[in-house]
Amino acid sequence: MNKILITIILLFAIIFSANSQTSNSALAKGSFLIEANTNFGAAHRSNTSISLYSEDDNSTWNIGFEGGYFVMNDLALKLGLGYGDSKQSDGRFSYKMGAKYYISSKFPVQADFNGSFGDDYSPLFLGLQGGYAWFVANNVAIEPGLRYDLDLNDDADNQAGISLNVGFSLYF
Repeated sequence: MNKILITIILLFAIIFSANSQTSNSALAKGSFLIEANTNFGAAHRSNTSISLYSEDDNSTWNIGFEGGYFVMNDLALKLGLGYGDSKQSDGRFSYKMGAKYYISSKFPVQADFNGSFGDDYSPLFLGLQGGYAWFVANNVAIEPGLRYDLDLNDDADNQAGISLNVGFSLYF
């Protein structure tokens, strides 16, 4: 138990000490972030990405965006909203809230709480994500990443899973 606690403390110390070495002004305290993500892989009903799936004559689409504010260098608090529809539902609103940290200003890791509501159905998930930020300009990045969503309630219907995301981020 003590080894785990020491490891966690050391991990936080390394992450937050890397904060002082930020060289990218797009990730500086006081900056804003707008993201649009694609979602390849595990589709579930809580989705703030842009996606279109078609299987067995049933098309499901979703559109969503996320935004954030850097409360310190490399650390953004984020919110996301989305809307989707399919033959099986009358439409669903999705939400996401969490934090995103850029390790060495290049490797984004994110933890968030996400869910949706509509049709008397409200699944909840805990999302964990990591990837790489490829800055194609000073204020624009393409962020491929891997995401895992863990279901937190019975409405989630065991929809937990891994997905591949490609995010497009604008910083200002």
